[in-house]
Amino acid sequence: MTMWVFGYGSLLWNPGFDVAEQVVGTLPGYARSFCMWSIHHRGTEENPGLVLALDEEPAHACEGVGLAVAAGKEAQTLSYLRERELISSAYLERELDIDLVDGRRVQALCYVINPEHAQYCGGMPLEEQAQVIARARGGMGPNTEYLYNTAAHLTEIGLHDPDLEWLSQRVRHLTA
Repeated sequence: MTMWVFGYGSLLWNPGFDVAEQVVGTLPGYARSFCMWSIHHRGTEENPGLVLALDEEPAHACEGVGLAVAAGKEAQTLSYLRERELISSAYLERELDIDLVDGRRVQALCYVINPEHAQYCGGMPLEEQAQVIARARGGMGPNTEYLYNTAAHLTEIGLHDPDLEWLSQRVRHLTA
């Protein structure tokens, strides 16, 4: 049985594991947003950045990519993802159904935000998000790089995220 992972942020452009198949898909009941403070990868405790997370929103659906893990690499991939994504326990690991554009419905490993965690910051206005992203930098580099790479990759695969597109333009203006 194939192990699937749902990519909606940096996993789109930097999965970090062997991908056997990549298919655009939708995760119902969740919305992608910059609703998590980043104190490790894209910010610090003193100057936090923002990263994307899946926030449970029953009336929404998040478009992203189903990533099929290469056969025989499942345990290694799971270990890698847990080290990468569960660094501060702000994400919860879930197995959720995603609908692939080719008509398949598969169960995928998804990292969703824990709204009870101190790093949760859902509902922040877009302008405030832009201000934070424009100045933050963490162990994996500038917060701007994370935003630009994610927005560009979504466009590349034909997905439209108006908030990320607006944020990209606004942050470019702020950092010019």
